[in-house]
Formats: sequence, structure tokens, C-alpha cells
Amino acid sequence: MLGETTAKGHRSGFACFIGRPNVGKSTLMNALVGSKVAITSSRPQTTRRAIRGIVHRPDAQLVVVDTPGLHKPRTLLGERLDSLVRSTLTEVDAIGFCVPADQAVGPGDRFIARELANVKKTPVVAIVTKTDLVPPERVAEQLTAVAATGDAAGVPFADIVPCSARDGFQVGLVGDLLIRRLPEGPPLYPEGDLTDEPEAVLVGELIREAALEGVRDELPHSIAVVVDEMAPREGRDDLIDVYAHLFVERPSQKAIVIGGKGARLREVGTQARRQIEALLGTKVFLDLRIKVAKDWQRDPKQLRRLGFD
Repeated sequence: MLGETTAKGHRSGFACFIGRPNVGKSTLMNALVGSKVAITSSRPQTTRRAIRGIVHRPDAQLVVVDTPGLHKPRTLLGERLDSLVRSTLTEVDAIGFCVPADQAVGPGDRFIARELANVKKTPVVAIVTKTDLVPPERVAEQLTAVAATGDAAGVPFADIVPCSARDGFQVGLVGDLLIRRLPEGPPLYPEGDLTDEPEAVLVGELIREAALEGVRDELPHSIAVVVDEMAPREGRDDLIDVYAHLFVERPSQKAIVIGGKGARLREVGTQARRQIEALLGTKVFLDLRIKVAKDWQRDPKQLRRLGFD
């Protein structure tokens, strides 16, 4: 049994990160875990599922849930992602409310603070992210602004902490503050596990991350990836075959991803394969095809087929 020999005082539990799209939630989770378990991108709304990263310490095990950015939904997919975020808030032991240091507190942040006011019993740690992008005086101003936002919304922040996942500034302190709010208990996952996401899901996310780079701003919302098959090649124990489809909503988007003479799609495949090989620790053959699934973000049947139940 997990945790039978765990010392008294060991803490374990769940914390989630919430914030507007593209405030550094996934990057911070990866920094806490010490390994890449969630994809990151400069494009907003990269995260589309609640991904769990596991932080192991001698005296604690913190399971961080990285949620999609909370925003005003414009599609059925957006509505489902917002519903996912709200349900996650009710299931965790602590909440990290992420606000970036390089952007003024805005309506989106205030909206989320009001949402958090409805989560009465769960402690909220306000985290000012991306401090590496601004001077110290700007960080101080943002800490004050975030505190005022919590006061106005009726959210008594348990702590307010600045950090930078990029240079490691106070990442450990963020973990300390979240762990402090966890109940005592044995580890929930075996030592060495960094995530509970199936490998096929992680592989699909790495493919989508590669596709997000270098495309037009509006395209990422229209990209989905399904891994059709992933298995060792017969007679080879050093090679895994991965067959996947990348879905877009319109033929014009398909042309963008493919690029001139297929150059863009080849680049996506090369970049994704390197990341997948690093994840799996073995050589990978990646067969990547692209299909049009018209308006899939608004179609319940296609959302189910693409894994957004």
C-alpha cells in the first residue's frame, strides 16, 4: 500500500492553478514538478484539459492541477473548458490564483477573483508570475494591485507571492505555501510518477504544441490532435510507431499548417518527434496526417470524437 511507512506529519493533496489564458500556469507547474508534463506556448488558451503534475518531497506530495484559462466562452468547447475549471475548484485542497507581473490587473482577473469568492472553504494563494519580465518596482505595484483585487472581490488570500518559473525565483516557495494548506496523509502516487496522464495523451499534446508554434494567432483554437495508434514496432524494442491525426476546422487552415510543399508540416513532425523521444526515452517514428473537421469546436459529436466529453 502507498504510504504505509510514511512518517507522521507527511502531507498530500491537490492544488490547482487558475488564471486568465497565457499567464504562465503550465510553465509554473512544469517548474514545480521539475519536468515537462504540460505543454506551453505563447498563444493563449493552450491548455485544454486538467493536467495533473506530481511534486515529490520527503515530507509531502503535492498534486498540481493545471486548468485551462478561465475566459468568456465563444464556442461549445470554451463552455466545456470553463465548466472543467469550475468543477476542479471544488475538488482541490488549495488554489493558486495566477496573475502575470507584466500585465495590468484587468477585468478577466477581477472576474476570476469574484468566482473564487464563491469557493468558501478552500484557501487561495495569489501568485504573481513572470517577475523576470519586469523591474522589482513593477512587481511591488502588482502585488499591491492583486491584494486590492482580492479585497474588492471578498477573497481573503492566504498568501501573496511573486515568482518566476523561467529563472526559478521563489518557485520552491510557491510549493511550500501550497503544501502548507494540504491535509496530513500518505502519498497518493508512487515515487517517481510525474503525472497521471496517459502517454498517448501526452504525445498528442506534444504534437499540438509543435503545431502551435509559428502559425497565425487565430489558428491554435482550431487545432486538435488524436493519437490513433502508438506501439513498439514488431521485432524492434528500440522504436515506437506513432500514428496521429491533426484536425483543423477549415481547408484554409489545413493549407497553413501544411505550408509550401509540405515544409511546415514536416517541421511540426520533426519538432514533435524530438519531444516525444525525450518523453518516451526511445526512438520514434511519427506518422502525422492532417484532416479538416468542420467547426469541430461547436459540434458536440465531433467534440466527443476528439476527446472533449
